[in-house]
Amino acid sequence: MGSLTRIFGSSARLRLLRLFLLNQATPLTLAEAALRAKLSRSATLSALADLTAAGLLRKRRGKPLRYQINPRFEHLAALDVFIRQTSNLQNADVVRIVRKAGSLRLVVLSGFFTGALDPQIDLLVVGEHLNDRALASAVATLEAEIGREIRYAAFSTADFRYRMGVYDRLLRDVFDYPHRLLLAKIAL
Repeated sequence: MGSLTRIFGSSARLRLLRLFLLNQATPLTLAEAALRAKLSRSATLSALADLTAAGLLRKRRGKPLRYQINPRFEHLAALDVFIRQTSNLQNADVVRIVRKAGSLRLVVLSGFFTGALDPQIDLLVVGEHLNDRALASAVATLEAEIGREIRYAAFSTADFRYRMGVYDRLLRDVFDYPHRLLLAKIAL
């Protein structure tokens, strides 16, 4: 039971745990892990050392050194299910983070957030005066929180209404399957 007690303990460890569990096939360097989890190099190094000592991660030799999930970790399946079913990211947090991108009219979660296996997008944002750079930064913040890449699309209100009118396939894939409306200031 000692390995499980070492896994949890800090927010840095939890962010890295989510990152590696949701991207099991991807080996990451220290710099890549720090960047994707939005952590300092020292916090990342400390957390990686703890997760490696617990047996959850393994080091892949080479230049540069890479870390990856250890598929032989005895609690991997249970930990994977636990991490996928829990999230410390609330709907209000998503809206608050994305709001920095502009004047929002519609925010919809689908895909990964609703359990779809092969989604086209995970986040749909509709608004006015959307700043692409600010939206990309907001999505990067969300990605660091959940530990997984988020596929997103953003439209102006006029463009969204046009696409809805012509039954755009991307929008049909969002609205015809499970989705969660976080903010809806326009009629659908």
